[in-house]
Amino acid sequence: MCGRFTLTHDINAVASTFQVPAALQTGPRYNVAPTQQVVTVMSNGTAHLETVRWGLIPSWAKEESIGAKMINARAETLAEKASFKRLLHSKRCLVVADGFYEWKKEAVGKTPMYITLKDQEIFAFAGLWDVWKDAAGDAVRTCTIITTEANEFMASIHDRMPAILTPEVHALWLDPAYHEAPALLSLLKPYATNQMNARPVSRLVNNPRYDSADLLS
Repeated sequence: MCGRFTLTHDINAVASTFQVPAALQTGPRYNVAPTQQVVTVMSNGTAHLETVRWGLIPSWAKEESIGAKMINARAETLAEKASFKRLLHSKRCLVVADGFYEWKKEAVGKTPMYITLKDQEIFAFAGLWDVWKDAAGDAVRTCTIITTEANEFMASIHDRMPAILTPEVHALWLDPAYHEAPALLSLLKPYATNQMNARPVSRLVNNPRYDSADLLS
């Protein structure tokens, strides 16, 4: 699964990476947790940055609390589950990150591991989004991060990993005209093993309210 991640690069670097306007104001994040706002790239004909709440609340949901349980969506069942099938067709996004955490089971307990690309650069998780209306009728935009089976590198840490999309397929993932499920699902592959790094970090990351650079030391 993917339960925590980072985005420590500034918004200008994010905008440059995805070739979109730097139309948001955000600071570095060292411990992004479910129900918090995350930076995404969306497209309404033109790609742009937008913040949305992490934890999908389907448009038909009666309770807001369902979002905390829908932070991830398994790639293998996206085209089957009602919560995700229609979103795969027309509501896809890129969730922007530069690292993520996973907990490795060891004799002394679970050790938090920080996983990045080897070049330490910004990347994108494949995501889905939806709009839910609260009791006051206000629209709440939320998202989920898609996961896939672990690659050889990640398998020693966890049996799942977030679906990281390579830059050459970002435009396809966002393109509303590209909506055939088999073609979309083929993009959700484990990332290349030789392009990833991991190292243990502070157990302070277990506290979702702790968001400081010393987590990575």
